[in-house]
Amino acid sequence: MLKKFFRHSGATSSRKSLDDIAPGLLEKSYSQKVAQNHIRHDHAQWLALQHLQTLLDKVITTSNYEKKSAGYKLLTAQPEKCQSLYIFGDVGRGKSMLMELFYEACPVTQKRRVHFHVFMLEVHAFIHQWRQRNSTDAISAFAKKIRKSYLILCFDEFQVTDIADAMILGRLFSKLFELGIIIVITSNRHPDDLYRGGLQREQFLVFTRLLQSTTEVIELAAKEDYRLKHLHTLETTYYFPLDTHAGEFVLQSYNKLTNFAVMRPSCIKVLGRKIILTAIHGDIAFTSFNELCVQPLGSADYIEIARTFSTLIMAEIPKLTAEEHNEAKRFMTFIDVLYEHKVKLICTAEVPVQDIYTEGDGAFEFRRTVSRLMEMQSEAYLHSQHISGANIRLLSDYLT
Repeated sequence: MLKKFFRHSGATSSRKSLDDIAPGLLEKSYSQKVAQNHIRHDHAQWLALQHLQTLLDKVITTSNYEKKSAGYKLLTAQPEKCQSLYIFGDVGRGKSMLMELFYEACPVTQKRRVHFHVFMLEVHAFIHQWRQRNSTDAISAFAKKIRKSYLILCFDEFQVTDIADAMILGRLFSKLFELGIIIVITSNRHPDDLYRGGLQREQFLVFTRLLQSTTEVIELAAKEDYRLKHLHTLETTYYFPLDTHAGEFVLQSYNKLTNFAVMRPSCIKVLGRKIILTAIHGDIAFTSFNELCVQPLGSADYIEIARTFSTLIMAEIPKLTAEEHNEAKRFMTFIDVLYEHKVKLICTAEVPVQDIYTEGDGAFEFRRTVSRLMEMQSEAYLHSQHISGANIRLLSDYLT
């Protein structure tokens, strides 16, 4: 079908480009990472990669395209031949790395990769706005809106902890699949283990049955937690001072934790506002003190960050003066929220932990922040499980 389309369109050079994409591109990219010592060959990762390669091959060979400057616009597809994928496995096994290989290799322009928690915030915001202006079905409207822009959705860190999410997922995904959207998911849990112990879970099981009937469920059963292994190779997760090696310290950590993923600015939305971060890869974020504590952010912003990311890399924490008490207050709230959600923090700072903020309004309360920063470097904390679905606490809880 693809060959016939390009013969009629006369786009011979475009056809050659697509031939270069398949087959075996993902295997080649993976092997290249191994050869460059970015990763170690892992048999379980390799097996999961075959399923992604199969999906990529089918997307290319069962579809018609129109050449665009940024890639190929998908004109027609046969989604029944391009079965969606659900890849699950423990933290640090390489799911996000495999997802990135697939996403970067896919020639389709109508694609989006997004953290699932961020996506669901967008869903709820759309439903709220739609119902204020319309009496028709908001979920169907949202699915159609997605279909106008995307044919492939890649969800990182798929999990369900909120009853509001649980109650709409069945209808939402049913509409997305009906519209022919191909979905690739990474998760720490098998579909049967999603929303365990949640309210009205019997209704949610309709969604898990839909998920398992429309996606190929693959377990990434790698034995080693590569993320935890990297954290253990660090002499400290809190590096000071801000010397010539500080930038290299956080950059190397990002490269190791993401298997040398491309670093590009990204954002998350909170209550309609955009929070810009230096880079996002799966549940890992790279940021700076200036991005999160100099900017006028608050508890709700930090909670969304903590729920979304299990590991945070923060650059350039300064020594704060008495005049910078607002920045110190934000940093206190920020660390409290990370601590409550068991987010792993790798950072660089100008001075030792105990010297960050010693004079000014709130200096006495800042001692708790010092204590928590020190505990966050401990073996027990590094082994703790990220609490992504914790209930949102009141702002006053973090300021007392």
